[in-house]
Amino acid sequence: MKRSRALPTIALAGLIAGILDVTSAFVIAGIKGTGSIRMLQGIASGLLGQRSFEGGMATAGLGLAIHFLIAFTAAAVFYAASRKLSSLTQHAVVSGLLYGIAVYIFMYWIVVPLAFPTARHSMSRDVTAVIIHIFLIGLPIALVVRRFSNEKLAES
Repeated sequence: MKRSRALPTIALAGLIAGILDVTSAFVIAGIKGTGSIRMLQGIASGLLGQRSFEGGMATAGLGLAIHFLIAFTAAAVFYAASRKLSSLTQHAVVSGLLYGIAVYIFMYWIVVPLAFPTARHSMSRDVTAVIIHIFLIGLPIALVVRRFSNEKLAES
């Protein structure tokens, strides 16, 4: 009986995308002078509100957990879609670039406005976010899923 490659594929894709994305967020927070802890607390504030900024490392840890939950979910969605649409892995680079845009749209036009109703868009922030989502989230997820899909085909 063959073991499913779904969980290791999703875990690796989510971990890579999550690490790349949070690293870029740390860099941006550093440039802005916000700091990594406050940035992670900001993620948690989508769930806890303003009190997350008073929670120290605990709410920063919650923000990090939420961040990785989102990354693993993005990987799981792409993986599941790739099982139905083989073109996603056959054309992984293009699929990944487009998936990054789709994740950006979902996050910045649906999730963020629901969690942060007063959040506003700005051209520089949106362009940066789209680039990050394309190259640090969508593309790595698609490439990891393709890699494991090719292994599966080679084993058959």
